[in-house]
This record gives sequence, C-alpha cells and structure tokens, in this order.
Amino acid sequence: MAMDAQSFTLGIDLGTTSVKAALLEAAPGDLSGFVVGASCARAARAEATAEIVAAGTQGREQDVSRIIQALHECLAALPQQQLRNVRAIGVSGQMHGVMFWKTGQGCAWEEGGVNPVFTPRSVSHLVTWQDGRCSSGFLASLPQPESHLSVATGFGCSTIFWLLKNSPEFLKSYDAAGTIQDYVVAMLCGLSRPLMSDQNAASWGYFNTRSQSWNLEILMASGFPVHLLPDIAEPGSVAGRTSHTWFEIPKGTEVGVALGDLQASVFSCMAQRTNAVLNISTSVQLAASMPSGFQPVQTPDPLAPVAYFPYFDRTYLGVAASLNGGNVLATFVHMLVEWMADLGLEIGESAVYSHMIQAAAQQEDTCLTITPTVLGERHLPDQLASVTRISSSDLSLGHVTRALCRGIIQNLQSMLPSQQLKEWGVERVIGSGSALSRNEVLKQEVQRAFPFPVSFGQDVDAAVGAALVMLRRKINQEEA
Repeated sequence: MAMDAQSFTLGIDLGTTSVKAALLEAAPGDLSGFVVGASCARAARAEATAEIVAAGTQGREQDVSRIIQALHECLAALPQQQLRNVRAIGVSGQMHGVMFWKTGQGCAWEEGGVNPVFTPRSVSHLVTWQDGRCSSGFLASLPQPESHLSVATGFGCSTIFWLLKNSPEFLKSYDAAGTIQDYVVAMLCGLSRPLMSDQNAASWGYFNTRSQSWNLEILMASGFPVHLLPDIAEPGSVAGRTSHTWFEIPKGTEVGVALGDLQASVFSCMAQRTNAVLNISTSVQLAASMPSGFQPVQTPDPLAPVAYFPYFDRTYLGVAASLNGGNVLATFVHMLVEWMADLGLEIGESAVYSHMIQAAAQQEDTCLTITPTVLGERHLPDQLASVTRISSSDLSLGHVTRALCRGIIQNLQSMLPSQQLKEWGVERVIGSGSALSRNEVLKQEVQRAFPFPVSFGQDVDAAVGAALVMLRRKINQEEA
C-alpha cells in the first residue's frame, strides 16, 4: 500500500550551536527514497555566561528557553501547508548532556496565539557535552561502570555525580532528567516520565547496552539519585503522540523516542555498510558500521580513542569522537577579533571567518603544523594544543588557517587511522555537518587525507536522519 503523497515527516535536531528542522516526503515510486520538502536552521545563541554557571569557567551550560525559541523560529519558517500534513516527528540532539525539570511542570502550552507553542517552566540549564567541571581526579573517584564505555566529563551521569557532591540542594528541586532532545519529546507528548533511547543512555555512562539497563546497583551504592534516570526505549520506536496542536502540526501526531545526533547523521548518509560518515559540526565524529553480531568488550578503556556506540537494531558504530572541530575554528576567529579590538579595530566574526577561509583557499599547502586540541580529548583530557614547524614564511593568515583545518583532520585520523577503516570494510567517506558544509578548505583537507572516494552531504543531516527513521517506520507499517 503506497503512502499518501501529501504526508510529511518532520525531523528536528537540537544542536550545540544551532537548531535545525527538515520536512521529508517519501519519493514517488521509490519506497527507499525520500525528498526534502523544506528545511530550516536557526542559531541557538543559548550559551549561559560563566558568571551564572555553578561550575565557573569550567562549566558549559545553555539556556533551554533560548533553544526552544530557536526551535519555534525554525518551525515558523517552514511551509504551513506542509506542517498541517505532518504525520510523524523524529527528534535528535546533542548527546551526553543533561538537564532537569519537574514532572508535570516542565512547560506551559500557549494556544491563544497564531501558533500554539510550549514555554519551558521549572527547568534547569542544559549542562552540555562540552562541560569540563569533572576533573580527572573527580572521575577517578567515581565507581567503575558495568559497561563497555568509559565515563568522561560532560556525560550526564558524571555531571549528576558532581552536582550530588557540590550542589545537593539543586538536585532536590527536580524529579526528572534527560538530554535536551528527551525533554522536547517529553513535553510534546506530555509524558509523565521521560523516555530515552539506548543511544542517549549509553552517552550518559553507567548503561549496559547488552542488558539495556542502567547500572542501578552500582549507582545506588554510591548514593546516586537513580529516580532521575529515564526509562529506556528502542531507537526508532514511538515515544507517544503530541498532546497539543503545535504550530500547524495536528494533535495526536506520532513522536519518536529521541535519537543521538551522531546516529541520526549517520542514518541519513550511510546508504551502504561500506560507507564511513565524517561529521564536522561543533565537534567531529568519524563513524563506521560494525558487522552484525559484533559485541564490544565489556571492560571500559578510558585511553581508547575509538568507542562503540549503539546504532539501530542492536548494532554498533565504531566511532572516533573528537572534541575539537568547528569549535576550534570558532575559538581562532574569536581570538583574532579580540586581538584586533585590542589594536583599536572593530570587525565582526563572520567577516573574519570568510576572509580567513578565502586566504587559506589561496594557500594550497603549508609546512606549519598545528595540533588543535585546545579542548583536550576524552581519552587524553589533559592534552593541549601546539604549533610546530614555525618559519617566517609560514605566518600568513592563509598558512595558519590551512594548517588549522589540516590539523583538525589529522587529529581525527590519529584516533581512527584509514588502515583501520579499510579493515572494517570501508570503501567511501561521506562528509556532513555544518562546519564542513561551509568550509571549502576543510573539504579539501578531508579529500587530501582519506584514501577513499569522498562525497559531501547536507547541513541538516541529523534532522533529516531523525525524520528518515520515522518515515521508514511508517513505510514499513504501510507495507505490512
């Protein structure tokens, strides 16, 4: 039975720097294909200032209200007629982070205006994956997880442990927790308890992917507030239905359990198991599909640069996840703007970015070497950045920017070499993500670095992937 040609699936991705939405329609006559009817991206601009973050300069928090505002701006920009015909919603977002809310009081629906919206109420800030409050010493003091994945700073469970020790009164104010994408799903569906896919649960730490369960005994023995942990649901399953009309989207529309943005991005790009997906946004991930039946060793190795994340249908992705991506370029731009301000010159960051990419495009090679790990890496948290092979002839803006873009890719390849990808059967690399889509120099360095054919996807890949998961589900139901 063919799907209604006029039905759409909405995909939402709640990223670190931007929120994206995409409307997908099944391709006519091709059950495996899809058409992007419309898409939109809006800057989140949600960073909380260090002065109001409990963890000070090491803390990285975002204002949830601003993220939801950006989401609503995205939806307002999409065609209303297509929104009226949305039959399912898929949601993905930044992994590892955690926010808190009060059950039944997490938002207020405002239906009196032109577009019904929900406004966050009784919620905390989102403590993001970039949070650095958990020092190496603090992490070493935590109990060993019963999981194949280590626990790092910025992971939901380690953040909760930190709050338990440093701000116990804060935790008493809330009775529900999840990622930002879990929160949005819970608010859309009016869930009494948050639901979380194993993709996001694994990214929090203290989750066993084989048994599909939290390490409850280990956590309870340490006084961890286990009542905050969400219930677990299969990725690709339905979390509930919208409890209100939302913009033009009908009440009662199916909403999928929230996915990790990594898995959603990969799902939108990986047409073949022999594809590897390179996503460069705020951070960087290089992911390849592991063979069916693969099971990771159940002993976490904090020094391993490659981790194995749950994908779909109980399969895994082998992933090198670098903390240093588009955020490094943004840090460099910010530094240049501050230098020029100190010299009495005012120039905007967007202008600096375009000029430096243009300069690097004209500088095709450089001997300058930059190791860009200003944020360390999860397997090397104390590693800093460095610049070597400095000569007087390689100090132009073009040389430095070229070396910086190359360093981001070389750092990733040091974590997951191309030889390992070959052994996993990879034959092609698909590039995606916002930082890659708008940086021609970065694209050139990707093509230079990999001994495989390279092609590039879209800026809204995670939103497309989240929608595609729900679209494929509905197609399978129609065929059945």
